[in-house]
Amino acid sequence: MIKYLFIIFLFFNLNSGLFAQTAPPFWNDIKNFKTRDSTQKIPEHPILFTGSSSFTMWTGVNADFPGYSIVNNAFGGSTLVDVIRYVYDIILPYQPKQVVIYCGENDLASSDTVTSAEVVKRFKTLFGMIRINLPDAIISFVSMKPSPSRERIQGKVKVANAAIRTFIKTQRKAQFIDVYNPMLDAKGKMREELYLPDRLHMKPTGYAIWKKIILPFLLK
Repeated sequence: MIKYLFIIFLFFNLNSGLFAQTAPPFWNDIKNFKTRDSTQKIPEHPILFTGSSSFTMWTGVNADFPGYSIVNNAFGGSTLVDVIRYVYDIILPYQPKQVVIYCGENDLASSDTVTSAEVVKRFKTLFGMIRINLPDAIISFVSMKPSPSRERIQGKVKVANAAIRTFIKTQRKAQFIDVYNPMLDAKGKMREELYLPDRLHMKPTGYAIWKKIILPFLLK
């Protein structure tokens, strides 16, 4: 009997380890959103922010936009592929009236094989999933920013931003929000002083620029 109990114990422990190893990327972040939602009142039809760490680290987003019902479901390190993977967890259940997306930088930085065209294709996939399920929602894309630590991919960033802008112009209830150019200096150079020492994530001065630019696009 002890032998059988040991075998059962071993089986469940091995399988629990297997499940832990095979959990999809960022699943803990998604679980954290679900836990938050179980303990906090989530507004009906909010403005939903999603994407990567530039939104994740905007911890004062609700204070910066008083009077707007914002849910921040961004998770650091994510790519457009990751947001697509979890669209049925982090976007659609909230029935948002507006979806504000900041994503794509990590896609381009993840591998030299990821092209601007691939990022645009991924964005179009995400856009289509949202549009089919939320036909009346405003979909807003915040352009990829000029991150000094990623200077080598700025050519691809600019091409992808331009292509997404062109695509959005052909779509109804869609907005392209340009933060790239306003974050450059008078000579068109990247402004190191807007960033933390990692030269990727922003200081409050960077978010102040974003706040001013994004505010007019938000739906009351």
